Amino acid sequence: MKTALVLGAGGFIGGHMVKRLQSDGFWVRGVDLAAHEFEMSPADDFVIADLRDGALVAELMDLPFDEIYQFAADMGGAGYVFTGDHDAQIMQNSARINLNVLRAAQAKGLKNIFFSSSACVYPQENQQDPDAPDCREDSVYPAHPDSEYGWEKLFAERLYMAFNRQYAMNCRIGRYHNIFGPLGTWRGGREKVPAALCRKVAEAADGDAIEVWGDGRQTRSFLFIDECLEATLRLMRSDCAEPVNIGSTEMVSIDALARMIMEIAGKRLEIHHVEGAQGVRGRCSDNRLIREKLGWEPTAPLRSGLVSTYEWVASQVAQNHPERKPPAI
Repeated sequence: MKTALVLGAGGFIGGHMVKRLQSDGFWVRGVDLAAHEFEMSPADDFVIADLRDGALVAELMDLPFDEIYQFAADMGGAGYVFTGDHDAQIMQNSARINLNVLRAAQAKGLKNIFFSSSACVYPQENQQDPDAPDCREDSVYPAHPDSEYGWEKLFAERLYMAFNRQYAMNCRIGRYHNIFGPLGTWRGGREKVPAALCRKVAEAADGDAIEVWGDGRQTRSFLFIDECLEATLRLMRSDCAEPVNIGSTEMVSIDALARMIMEIAGKRLEIHHVEGAQGVRGRCSDNRLIREKLGWEPTAPLRSGLVSTYEWVASQVAQNHPERKPPAI
């Protein structure tokens, strides 16, 4: 039986990856600072551990793991990443985790590591036009990420590639573009925009208004979690040593995303635009390289993933507000 180590297994993507690996026949050890917020992890072995502790990370790598997935990071949505209030923690915590993981893996002879990077590595000036952002992989330099979170991810990419060169490791790097789906954070300040909008729509009564940060014309693409896992596994098991985008090319404005969720919910709501952290004006995955290297591209439209995501968030809202019933979809 093959074995895998999933770091950040208590989080959204890591939690889903544990289940996907097990369905593929792997024995899985999951590690995180805390248990999964919304379900008990099905990992064969789940360890609560602080990956900023280098000695502890070394102890966790006591098996000849076939694959290691490194999702652990100090992160959140725009309200966490772009305010500037958490920059020092984000950079320090994530950098320490990645340094510890690579140092321990190299010492134990474990070579196959997937690192989850981010579209936040791309230069700000390439993403000012909401209708034509440039997120080609080779456009990342000259470097000018839009946040300290992006700078740390870019540093980590270079760190993993340096270990590839110097120690003949097989680290693979995926630049995630706005991954969403059920079982993700949906309140509290660290939620991403699809979950935040699903929550706002679920909490609103027909005829109410929901708030959208900015003018609503900023654009993004969003990739459903199942598609993300498939692309990640293909990349991990490939010979592609360069960073590649993992995302969708279906770009929408934030207002259009909100209206799509309203339509799914069967609600007529107004949109009030308010001040708030927004990030860049436009961002969309460029999938030419991953199609060339892996023959992969998303197959499902954005709306199909939003249906299951909204249904799950609405059920969470109902549990926290018993007077509200989740809408029928």
